[in-house]
Amino acid sequence: MPHLKITLAYDGTNYAGWQIQPAAHGPTIQGVVTAALEQLTGEAIKPVAAGRTDAGVHARGQVISFSTGSRIPLARWPLALNSVLPGDIAALAAAVVSEGFHARYSARWKWYRYTIYNHSLPDVFSRRYSWQVREHLDYEAMAAGAAYLQGRHDFRSFCAAGSPVRHFEREVLQAELSRQGDFLYFDVVANGFLYHMVRIMVGTLVEVGRGRLRPEDMPGIIAARCRSRAGPTAPPQGLCLVRVEY
Repeated sequence: MPHLKITLAYDGTNYAGWQIQPAAHGPTIQGVVTAALEQLTGEAIKPVAAGRTDAGVHARGQVISFSTGSRIPLARWPLALNSVLPGDIAALAAAVVSEGFHARYSARWKWYRYTIYNHSLPDVFSRRYSWQVREHLDYEAMAAGAAYLQGRHDFRSFCAAGSPVRHFEREVLQAELSRQGDFLYFDVVANGFLYHMVRIMVGTLVEVGRGRLRPEDMPGIIAARCRSRAGPTAPPQGLCLVRVEY
């Protein structure tokens, strides 16, 4: 039975995240994709994903994997899947992978981007895809603070309470802030992420930009291993899973 890897893009605005949840929470990406796969193949397929994105979070390069007995030619998988998916979810590519491949556990690293729109007036066209911060942010201070996040650390201070994980150490390969006009982009690449990790990082950097924290406070926040030492959790709509590397 072939084992497939499919790359997805989606606008997470209208979904309660990736993972299937009770109906009262609203539709999920996994639920919609599962239904689409069953419609195409007649099989009860439950795809696994590289990242279990939260409600309102987007993806340009989410990866899913599953086994199927379908005879759909590999080259036609994206077209076939898109024919039964809603317009805010799209299959971009398909590949055959080994039976031991797992979209989440086989990943070497993941790249997330968080977008901030920093202007005193709102931008109605980016409101679904950015955190709109109206007060002036000190870009240079934020960029200096972001640099401290790079490396292998215990990121407990940047993990939401109630996370079931036992180990909080992750290696951040890249943590950089860039600016294009009124948009600030925080790009972070790591071998793994904790629950709300990127959004808490961004919330902390915004506190640096507001002058409530200093860039040089970041090592102490990391070392404290205490969620209350870091900044607030940034809203979900600015976050996007850009790419997963295997």
